[in-house]
Amino acid sequence: MSELTPNMVLERYQKAKERRGVWESHWQECYDFALPQRSGFFSHAVAGEKRSDKLFDGTAPDAVDQLAASMLAHLTPPWASWFGLTAGPEVDPEQLDEVNQTLEKTSKVLQTHFERSNFSIEMHQCFLDLVTVGSACLMFEEAPAGEASAFRFTAVPLSQVMMEEGISGLLSDTFRRNEMTFAHLQARFPEGNFPADMVARSEKDKDHRYAVVEAVIENGPRFDYMAVLEHGYGGVGEPVLLRKGVFSHSPFIGFRWLKAPGESYGRSPVMKALPDIKTANKVVELALKNASIAVTGIWQADDDGVLNPATIKLVPGTIIPKAVGSAGLTPLQSPGSFDLSQVVLEELRKRIRHALLADKLGSTENKQMTATEVLERSAEMARILGATYGRLQAELLTPLVVRALAILVRRGEVEAVRVDGRYVDLQYKSPLARQQTRKEAQDILAWIQSLSALGPQAMGLIDPIKTARFLAKAYGVPADILKTQEELEQAPSQGAMTLPEGMDMGQVGEMAKNLMQNPEQLQEMMKEVGHATAS
Repeated sequence: MSELTPNMVLERYQKAKERRGVWESHWQECYDFALPQRSGFFSHAVAGEKRSDKLFDGTAPDAVDQLAASMLAHLTPPWASWFGLTAGPEVDPEQLDEVNQTLEKTSKVLQTHFERSNFSIEMHQCFLDLVTVGSACLMFEEAPAGEASAFRFTAVPLSQVMMEEGISGLLSDTFRRNEMTFAHLQARFPEGNFPADMVARSEKDKDHRYAVVEAVIENGPRFDYMAVLEHGYGGVGEPVLLRKGVFSHSPFIGFRWLKAPGESYGRSPVMKALPDIKTANKVVELALKNASIAVTGIWQADDDGVLNPATIKLVPGTIIPKAVGSAGLTPLQSPGSFDLSQVVLEELRKRIRHALLADKLGSTENKQMTATEVLERSAEMARILGATYGRLQAELLTPLVVRALAILVRRGEVEAVRVDGRYVDLQYKSPLARQQTRKEAQDILAWIQSLSALGPQAMGLIDPIKTARFLAKAYGVPADILKTQEELEQAPSQGAMTLPEGMDMGQVGEMAKNLMQNPEQLQEMMKEVGHATAS
């Protein structure tokens, strides 16, 4: 690709904006009915203005909030570790424990920086966009030295950003147009060479905003970056280069719920439920109008020259004059009944909540759920979000961790490691990611139970140390409470598989069955065993 110039950036930005224009009316409709607090695409939003005056049914906004909160809790929970680094398959077995301990410390440092940053706040805003319009953009910047975290995040509104697929199929080419005051421009681009007429105008009008276009374009293994000031106050005049550079990983992370072949932007569950959302909104509107008619009524009167409708007030104790022989003021009966609207509205709301997964991911009515019911609910959730989670893992989670690791390596806070799947692998520990691993652990425990019926010789087929390590990894047991291979070799007798006094192999199988049905008990048991062996 040829070298970027300011004019080339603005030209590519305009073309990307034209291609995005097809989506804008569709996105605006989704925002109006499901996320009205978002700013629009066709008018400049005013902070604090009312944006839900035309919304009569709140089922869709409520379901969107629940789904976005569930995505945050199941993919990137702010109160727990949702990722980890582990040794890949090509690591020397003799160095496995040492490498895992180093990667465990690196993972904790990464997690600490995420927790101290504004990641959870901005990520929730991105999930709201993702659920509503199917696409979202998170800007991941390095914070200045001295702050509590090395990371700084910004949920970029879709009204400001244009995204296009690169060679890899990801949303790697990004253009963002943002308006800033001159003081903000100087703080963000201190090295910028601002025109003299712009400085003079800013001294007179400090609140005037200037448009800045930032472009990140994939160029082989790197990403070219350029920030351009749209100089000329109205499209006339040459653009001004503010900053130019190269990134190894793009600071703009664009991701989608799902996509249709041939399209760059994603599609959302709100788009699928939009016909039901609009119909429910109209039904509630008509029901409210019918309710106002039922309360106030519709009246008719003879035009007898005595009754003046303009002077009538329908309040208790009012005397309304009428001519002799005239019917006076009589109520007009409604031609129909809206009792059926409640039946229709209930079915519409049920379909909306089902399309937005509120009936699957929301709180359950039965608070006293058994362990089996919890596992089945988690398994169903994993099946529903399986395809979406696979896309988010490739487009959001992996680029997020890789860029975070690159920032800390450049700062010298962690050792230089590269997540390549061979020597260092990225392991996801979120509740949704652990579901499949727990299923594998349950299958192993069921197999152990079956072996117990075949006698001690069959149970001798199991390597207890490797089995215990796999179960510890499946249930998220920290590696630092487990014995290393060297410690096991120093005390080989403690590594042998021995049974407590009075317990036979059948009881071991029964214990495995119980633990299979209650994985939380197994996790606590593994932690207790690890602490005991460590002491």
